[in-house]
Amino acid sequence: MLIKPLLQNGALLADIHAASNGGDRLHVWWLGQSGFLLKCAGEFLLLDPYLSDSLSKKYARTDKPHVRMTDLVILPHKLDMVGVATSSHQHTDHFDEDTLRPLSQANGHLKVVLPEATVSQARRRLPDTSIEFVSLNDGQTVHVEGWEFTGVAAAHNLVERDDQGRCQFLGFIIRRNGLTIYHSGDTLWHDGLIEPLRNARCDLMLLPINGHKPERRVAGNLNGTEAAALAKACGAGLVVPCHYEMFKFNTETTDEFVAACERLGQPYHLMRSGSRVTIGKR
Repeated sequence: MLIKPLLQNGALLADIHAASNGGDRLHVWWLGQSGFLLKCAGEFLLLDPYLSDSLSKKYARTDKPHVRMTDLVILPHKLDMVGVATSSHQHTDHFDEDTLRPLSQANGHLKVVLPEATVSQARRRLPDTSIEFVSLNDGQTVHVEGWEFTGVAAAHNLVERDDQGRCQFLGFIIRRNGLTIYHSGDTLWHDGLIEPLRNARCDLMLLPINGHKPERRVAGNLNGTEAAALAKACGAGLVVPCHYEMFKFNTETTDEFVAACERLGQPYHLMRSGSRVTIGKR
């Protein structure tokens, strides 16, 4: 039995459109895995959306089946109000052709912010779209349709760079209207995380909690304790966990994360797929 999103399809769209357009507040919907929809001042941003069954189909007859746990929250072409998205790296749950292609067709012109090191691969994977790829590296900042993005190196499992020194995996510090959000993409803890995130004074951090278990035979992430500790070390106003309850072979409960946040006194919020959290300036 699939986990049902709190809001789905038309009900989710109604909530998205009903959320206030005030620029002093940020609305955030969890779309499953590491995918989030942000709305601020009436403008939208999609973070690493995975809104298809492409991985379940790809691995269906292999020794590593990607069995879906949570029902699809919405079809990507329904999000025709979104003109900007991110892809933190090229793994399909963060760069999904079956999500980005219909999203681009629905919007007419979609901009995708991604690591410069991955642009060539992205173009090979989506040669038949009008997507504009906006690239950056760690420590660099770009502005796209009123959203500010600063790249932060991610370790998945290592901080990997190409022969030009460009990061293959990034997280993003995102700013709009005085609000600051960090979306880590996939990462383990590494020394390069603390300084930029502490300096950013994030109002919201979106962090994976599925952990790193080599027996899964996939690159790992922060576990619940590490996610809570990272948020606390960097002074996050609020931390929201993600990257769980999508695939049966690569998930965790939120118990460890919740216990660590409460032990550390770190404010947190648990979301269901299709639910919304709203934050304001601290």
